[in-house]
Amino acid sequence: MKNYGVIENSSRSVWAIRPDFMGVNTLDEKAIVAAVVKKGAERRKNHTDSTSEQSEPDKPEDDNPENDEVEYPDEAKPWRVRLAEILQSIDPYGFERLSQRVLRECGFSQVEVTKKSGDGGIDGTGKLKINGIFSFNVAFQCKRYSGLVGAGAVRDFRGSLTTDIEKGVLITTGTFSKAAKEEASNPGKQQIDLIDGEEFINKIAEYGIGVKEIKSYEIDEDFFRKI
Repeated sequence: MKNYGVIENSSRSVWAIRPDFMGVNTLDEKAIVAAVVKKGAERRKNHTDSTSEQSEPDKPEDDNPENDEVEYPDEAKPWRVRLAEILQSIDPYGFERLSQRVLRECGFSQVEVTKKSGDGGIDGTGKLKINGIFSFNVAFQCKRYSGLVGAGAVRDFRGSLTTDIEKGVLITTGTFSKAAKEEASNPGKQQIDLIDGEEFINKIAEYGIGVKEIKSYEIDEDFFRKI
């Protein structure tokens, strides 16, 4: 199923269905087997061709243009800026599913996204176990903002939490105001954990969710001229 592209897993062995197959109810078993066999044969053939023709550079097996040697204009946006724009423009329900994936990677279990409407401000729930002993019921809310999330949003989210919820997590693509941070950590009220856009992107990069790390080098031309 992984070789066919239906599912994928992270370094933490958290498995997830790829977006293209989210709405697929049935799969053709024979088609999957045939496609995987064909892919394996092509990979072996490509490996043989590459070893017999050393003059040709190895080509990546995927279709990611960032893995080839094509030069891109200097004005191309940094990946963090581009990813932030993508997160702010995706479907709200898609952002909730992405948040579900990130929380699973962070160690949460039984993470579920609630219905699109009538959820009382809660977008999803899950469980978090600490040291294999202490377990907490967690609810999360996702705000696809480009600006500041204020204290009012924190208060509204806290007010939507039911008595069986022991922890709340508020996730945004934007940032939290100083008042929102103070409201979330108010010692006289239920504590709310905050994840802003910067931290959310850090988690996406850490677990390789929809992104691939590319190593590059900066050349010190002055060094080579003076050596």
